[in-house]
Amino acid sequence: MKANNNITDVPGIKVGNVEDANAYTGCTVLLMEEGAVCGVDVRGSAPGTREIDLLNPINLVEKVHGLCLAGGSAYGLDAASGVMQFLEEQGHGLNVGVGVVPIVPGAVLFDLPVGDPSVRPDKKMGYEASKRASRGEFATGNIGAGCGATVGKAAGFNRAMKGGLGTASRVYPNGLIVGAIVAVNAVGEVRDPVTGRILAGPRDSMGRIRNSLDFMLENSLDPLTAGTNTTIGAVASNANFNKVQAAKIASMAHDGLARTLYPIHTMYDGDTIFSIATGGVDVKVDIVGAIAAEVMAEAVLNAIYSAESIEGFPAYRDFHKD
Repeated sequence: MKANNNITDVPGIKVGNVEDANAYTGCTVLLMEEGAVCGVDVRGSAPGTREIDLLNPINLVEKVHGLCLAGGSAYGLDAASGVMQFLEEQGHGLNVGVGVVPIVPGAVLFDLPVGDPSVRPDKKMGYEASKRASRGEFATGNIGAGCGATVGKAAGFNRAMKGGLGTASRVYPNGLIVGAIVAVNAVGEVRDPVTGRILAGPRDSMGRIRNSLDFMLENSLDPLTAGTNTTIGAVASNANFNKVQAAKIASMAHDGLARTLYPIHTMYDGDTIFSIATGGVDVKVDIVGAIAAEVMAEAVLNAIYSAESIEGFPAYRDFHKD
């Protein structure tokens, strides 16, 4: 199979996106119909999540059948119900004797001020994204959960820039495949981890992109409200891992956010990364964790490079025509 440099290069994973381009919100669904081991690590201090407790290694359920990443703040958690409905109709889920119960964790980001705050991802949108889920190429940028995503809000929403949905993957000769997907909606700016150049961030009164920390130090009154941001995503591999190992991979993958987003894991973000293992290759946790951090950083950059400006929120490409 041709590598697409996205998370669906990992066997057993499909991705579907739906967005409302007028209200600037949407959801991104990952389907693992046959079940996959999953772990999670929440680092931001204002998360919006669903079914996180069952991913704790001490709890019974070993595998999940889908993940739902959505805008809409806590309202957007409803989109996961549509993913459950779709999977149940297809007969996928945890067999409980009288039927199946699809296990679908989820996380949300805050995009309500960007478009129409009365429109949020719901069960219908989650179901439609599940219907569209497939392997192969898919669009990034103003797509799915990245539709209303913004970055660089240390000076307030009126000086932010457009974030978006990004993905990346790496394929190795030994058969190992590691991928990432992320909806970038951070308080901080996005930097190139190699050069340190700020790619997208808060703008000053002259429209110039500046360092978030400068604004945070200058402002005696904080322009932000807790929980009004959040970067959410997932890493995946075809490694043979259990829930403990998957959770460690999720933890290490946060390094990819730390290399590209400044500041990260603030009181105003609910940064959450899931880690999926579909099985097939024996490999050490440290190897996959190190790669997961790199592909997550690449996915963040992909989100920014592919984002397009919307009213009030210019994009990277508006400042870098080349």
